[in-house]
Amino acid sequence: MLSPKQMSRVTIVGHKDILGQTVDALHGINAFHIEDYNDDKLGLKIGKPFENADDVSKKLIKIRSISSFLGIKKGESGKQNVESLFQELDTKLVELDDEVSKRTDRKSEIENKLKELDTLSKELLPFSTIPLNLDQYRGYENLAVLSGIVKGDIEPEVAHITQSYELFSDVKSGTIVLFVLKEHADKVSNVLSEFAFKELRVPEISGVPADLLKKTEQDIVNLQNDIVSLNAEIGSLKSKYSGFILASDELLSIETQKAEAPLRVATSEHTFMMDGWVPNEDYDRLARTVEDATGGRAFISRTNVTKEEEAIVPIEYENPKISKPFEEIMDLYARPRYSEIDPTSLIFITFPLFYGMILGDIGYALILLGLALGIKKLVRSDAIKPLMNILIYCQVSTLIFGVLYGEFLGFPLAGLESHGHYIPGLINGFETINLFPSPFAGEMITYPVHRTHLVMTMIVVTALIGLIHINIGYLLGFINERRKHGVTAAILEKGSWFVIQIGLLLFALGYVGYISKAIGIGVFLVGFVMLLKGEGIKGPIELPSLLSNSLSYTRIIAVGLSSIYIASTVNQIAFDMIMPESFGPMTIFAIVIFILGHALNTVLSIIAPGLHALRLQYVEFFTKFYEGGGKKYNPFGYIRKYTEE
Repeated sequence: MLSPKQMSRVTIVGHKDILGQTVDALHGINAFHIEDYNDDKLGLKIGKPFENADDVSKKLIKIRSISSFLGIKKGESGKQNVESLFQELDTKLVELDDEVSKRTDRKSEIENKLKELDTLSKELLPFSTIPLNLDQYRGYENLAVLSGIVKGDIEPEVAHITQSYELFSDVKSGTIVLFVLKEHADKVSNVLSEFAFKELRVPEISGVPADLLKKTEQDIVNLQNDIVSLNAEIGSLKSKYSGFILASDELLSIETQKAEAPLRVATSEHTFMMDGWVPNEDYDRLARTVEDATGGRAFISRTNVTKEEEAIVPIEYENPKISKPFEEIMDLYARPRYSEIDPTSLIFITFPLFYGMILGDIGYALILLGLALGIKKLVRSDAIKPLMNILIYCQVSTLIFGVLYGEFLGFPLAGLESHGHYIPGLINGFETINLFPSPFAGEMITYPVHRTHLVMTMIVVTALIGLIHINIGYLLGFINERRKHGVTAAILEKGSWFVIQIGLLLFALGYVGYISKAIGIGVFLVGFVMLLKGEGIKGPIELPSLLSNSLSYTRIIAVGLSSIYIASTVNQIAFDMIMPESFGPMTIFAIVIFILGHALNTVLSIIAPGLHALRLQYVEFFTKFYEGGGKKYNPFGYIRKYTEE
């Protein structure tokens, strides 16, 4: 549970005649992680793809192109038999390609026409109030036609230049069409520039703009209707062929994997050699399957992982189902190395614990729990489900701490006497119980635990929790170091930190008079020397981090208090708006403020506790023992979802 799956290195050698059967067998069991061949020293060459590789690749590209056009997404669909699918694949693919091509061409044609009509409509619009046929705008030898948009009345200025003109204009839009003799065109153009003249292009068609615009708009509507009809046809094709497309995509993807497998294999003129990794638990099944498929003609050898190979062994997690979602958190950081402890199951405990301690509110827990369950049910993505499971675990923890803290959306559940004032709780008759005095700052431990009244106590408690968490990290580091470099190295590098802490504790006891301070100083110096010898100068430099890392855990109370104060502020603003009057316009506004304020705090309740809980894992915990850097186990095979043999 705290280590990755144990692996064996496997080499498969055989005649090229059985390479196809070997590839099929390995693909079927989905357990063999192939190492790509790249060693020139053996005098072997990388193999060539099987003969069907090109044909299968072309079909896969075609089916994915069709899938993209139809907008088919992976989802629930019945499984299709591989043999039947193979028999109808070519025929159906040609039929489907023909159907899609017709609609693709038609849709492209309509969309291009729509763009042209849209452009024409924009060009006609400024002229739609001018009652002239567009043929009248051109074809003159002695007349210049100036069409465009101006700001202001240009007629007096034009009349000042020449009386030989004709002006058509629309005051509202500023559109003008001005006919003048060519000999006056330059002077008129200079005048127009003073009125911010912007020339308009005259469409190269015949007819009155208003009539043409009306026809163009109707043509656009008709083409848009054609698009709607075409989309309905495409939707019908999608419904009819979606199962076939999903199954064909899967089938062709599998065949492509198989066809290109020789590119990862070493070959000579007559033989092949495959090198890779398999989990120990799957080796017997792999050997039996390959032998059955090849009639015992393949030679399979197995070796245990050596120290030198630990850096290249692919890593597959081995965790209980309940903690598997937290492998996503591990992958965000790095997979463990083969000889390292896998802390996934520890994160399963500590991440929700810290998250719940930070948020600790029944109301927010119920909201986020419902949200996570809803998303998990509605969204079928394999990437989303683990994240929602993590959120569910965190909200269960938040619910437990919410009961402990007695908080619901920032309201206290129990009545509380505070600084001479009585604060009523949400539950009538439920009163805060004093348990015993805290040794810090004269605070009283109560149930429910009111965090706002136990700040100093909570700071100390969270720092102590951090110290425990960090020391678990040192303990795991001791185990990792012992595995890699032996007991002596583990004692010097990781055990020294325990000795240093014991020395500091003894010194503190000496400071209050229980024992001699010299004992604590002596133990500390022993630990210091051990650390210096084990980690060199880097160790003593990191000594202050012991304190700073422990204090980092006080963020648990700090971020938690910020959430409480935001919720309390929202509640106070909303209720202060209601208090002056029982009902009224302000009541609706207060409800809106209440909902929006808590909605914002709900979002913050996902982000802030999650980020800080994650930081405590990555920065404070992992740095004490975890190196990471393992590569992902990626077996040669395919998890079928839409096909079955």
